[in-house]
Amino acid sequence: MEAKVIWHEGLRFVGYPHSGHAVLMDGSREAGGEDSAPRPTELLLLALGGCTGMDVVSILQKMRTPPRRFWIEISAERNEQHPKAVKRVHLTYVAEGVPEENLRRAAELSQERYCSVAHSLAAEISFSVRALP
Repeated sequence: MEAKVIWHEGLRFVGYPHSGHAVLMDGSREAGGEDSAPRPTELLLLALGGCTGMDVVSILQKMRTPPRRFWIEISAERNEQHPKAVKRVHLTYVAEGVPEENLRRAAELSQERYCSVAHSLAAEISFSVRALP
């Protein structure tokens, strides 16, 4: 894999991944940015959510129990001092119209085996599930 991140001005950067879909990043006003885009650490959490979400939906479809609605609530703890690395992440998988045991198994498979972003992080990652009727 290859990517390029190009500085534009202030703290604004544009990332160009191999797929060619550009991603804008910026810092907060307090840090000297313009607050015009997500922070890199926010994108890290979104990448984790997207990676595991794709796994879970794919697994649920293979189980023949596709969700009517699905989302992941993500909370994270960071170190207070620099480097302010993410040290803990909790994911809550919420699915409508899926048996809870299927949702739990799909989340477990994603975290234990498939999600490359989760396996790339040094943070402690936990999860819970909530199946809605």
